[in-house]
Amino acid sequence: MPESTPQPPAIARRAASLSRMANEVFDVLVVGGGITGAGVALEAAARGLSVALAERGDIARGTSSRSSKLIHGGLRYLQSHEIGLVAESLAERQRLLENAPHLVTPLPFLIPLFGRDGVVNRTVARTYGTALWMYDLAGGWRIGRRHRRVGRDEVIRHLPTMRSDRLVAGFLYYDARADDARLTLAVLRSASEELGAAVATYAPVTRLLPEAGDQAVSGALISPLAPGEDPGDSSLGTSTVEVRARAVVNATGIWADDLIALDQGSHPNAMRPAKGIHIAVPREKLPCDIAVVVPVAADRRSIFVIPWGTHTYIGTTDTDYEGSMDEPDCTEEDVSYILDALNAALGEPIELSDVTGAWAGLRPLLNPPGGTASTSSRTADLSRRHVVKVSERGLVTVTGGKLTTYRKMASDTVDVVVDRLGRGARRSPTKTWKLHGADGTAQLRAPGSAARLGIAESTLEHLISRHGGEARALWALVEQDSSLGEPLVPGLPYLRAEAIFAVREEWALTLEDILARRTRALLLDAGATLASARDVAELIAPELGWSAEDIARHVNAFRDSSLRFYRAGNLAGAQT
Repeated sequence: MPESTPQPPAIARRAASLSRMANEVFDVLVVGGGITGAGVALEAAARGLSVALAERGDIARGTSSRSSKLIHGGLRYLQSHEIGLVAESLAERQRLLENAPHLVTPLPFLIPLFGRDGVVNRTVARTYGTALWMYDLAGGWRIGRRHRRVGRDEVIRHLPTMRSDRLVAGFLYYDARADDARLTLAVLRSASEELGAAVATYAPVTRLLPEAGDQAVSGALISPLAPGEDPGDSSLGTSTVEVRARAVVNATGIWADDLIALDQGSHPNAMRPAKGIHIAVPREKLPCDIAVVVPVAADRRSIFVIPWGTHTYIGTTDTDYEGSMDEPDCTEEDVSYILDALNAALGEPIELSDVTGAWAGLRPLLNPPGGTASTSSRTADLSRRHVVKVSERGLVTVTGGKLTTYRKMASDTVDVVVDRLGRGARRSPTKTWKLHGADGTAQLRAPGSAARLGIAESTLEHLISRHGGEARALWALVEQDSSLGEPLVPGLPYLRAEAIFAVREEWALTLEDILARRTRALLLDAGATLASARDVAELIAPELGWSAEDIARHVNAFRDSSLRFYRAGNLAGAQT
C-alpha cells in the first residue's frame, strides 16, 4: 500500500494537541482563547496545574484583537471614584512594562486645553490638574515620568493639524500601549511552549460534561472545525473530542452567557456587550507623534488619536450592542461619530474617503445587579471591574475586566480553582513572569545589533516590537530566502517572513489569522490587504497543504467577510 502523505507541520501540531486533549485528564480546561483565557492558562500552568485550552476560533479573535490597544490605568475612571481600580490597573501596567518589554511600551498622552482670548477655563484646568495628580499618586509615577503642563506651541508640535484658534495649553501624562492580539499570543505561547499547556483553536465547546443532573462539571465536548469554518454554524460539529478536566473555567468574554447556559440550561443575561469602533488613516493625513485625548462635548466622553507606524488610528465609541457577537459591524453612524468628534478639534478635517482601515469590538461588560440589557445607564458608565463566580455544578466563570488587568483577573480565577482542587501553588508567580519573546529583547536593542545582523535598524525594531527575541528567527528565514524580506502588503511594514512564521510557530491557520491578527494589515489598510490576499494565500499554501481550490476558497472567504464589514460603514476598503 502507498504511504500516506504526511501532514503539514501546522496541521500536525493541531492534531497533536487534540490527541492530548482526548487522551489526558487535565486539572483545568480553559474555554476561551482571548486575553483572559490565555492569562488563566498561564497562571494555572505556572502554579503547577495541567492545563488544556479550547478556543472556538482563532487566538484573540474577539475582543482581544479589537481593543484600543492601550495598557493604562484609566484616567476617566477617577471621575466615577474607582481609585482602587485605577491603582490596580497602574500596578499591572508596570508589571507588563517589565515582563513584556518587546510588546508593551510607554506612550505619552496629550490633553489639549481650550479657552478664549488666550485664557483657559480655570475650572477645567483645575479639574484636569487634580485628576492627573491623583493618577500619578495612584501609581502613574512608576513609569518614570509625572504629568506636566505644556504650552500651546508644544501642543501644536505634537498634532500640527489641531485647531489653534481656541487652543491655549495642554497637559502631558504617561501610559503605555501594546498590540493586543500579539500580547494575547505571547501569554498563551508562554503557557504552551514553556509550561506544556495543550491548546486547540477552531475547537468550539458544544457541551459540558456530565450533560445532565447535579454532578460537578468534569470536562467538555469540543467539535473541531476545519480552519475557516464559522464557529457559530450550528450545523457543524459532527466530530467530537471529549476533554476531561477536574475544573472548567469559562473565560469566553462576551460569550460567557452561552457557556453558562450549557451549565444551567438558560441564559443568565449577565453580560451587556458595548461596542467600540476605531478607524485608521494614513499618518500623513493626521500626523501626530504621541497620543492625543480629544473631548467629545456632546456626551462627556473623549476619543483617542494614536500614532501606529505608517498610520494613525482614532477611537472609540461606547454604545449598547445587540447583534452578532462574532462579527459586530462598523456602521456609518459609528464612523460619523468618530469623524465629527475628531474634526471639531482639527483645522484640517479628515474625510470619509481618507479612512483606510477600521475595526469593531465588543467590551464584555456586566449588567448591574438585577439589571438587564435594556437598562438605561450608559455603557460608558459601567464598571470595568472583573467578577469570578462558581456555579452549583462547579463551573468557574470570570467576566468583566479589561486588557490591562488580565493577569490580576487570571490570578483571582486560579485562586478559586486551587481552593476547589486542593492542589497547585497558592501564590501567583506571574507578577514577575517574563512573557514569551521577552528574553533577548534587550540584547537586540543594544547599539550595533542591526549592523551585526545585516539588517536595517527600522526593520529590526519592527521585528523586535512584535516578536522580541524571536526577531533573530524571523531574520534567519530572510537569510535563507531573500524574497521573504519583501513586504507582505505593499505600503505596510510587515515582511513575508512573518506570514511563514505565523503558520509555523503562532497557530495561524487562515488568511484572516495572518492578515487581521498576527499582522494588523487589514485593520490599517484594507484596500492594500485585500489586493494582496491571493499572494499571501499562495505564500502560505505549502505550509498548510492547500490545493489551488483551497487557495481560491480561503481568498474568497476572507474577501467576503472583510468587504461585508467595510461596506456596512461605507468605508474605502469596500471599493477594492
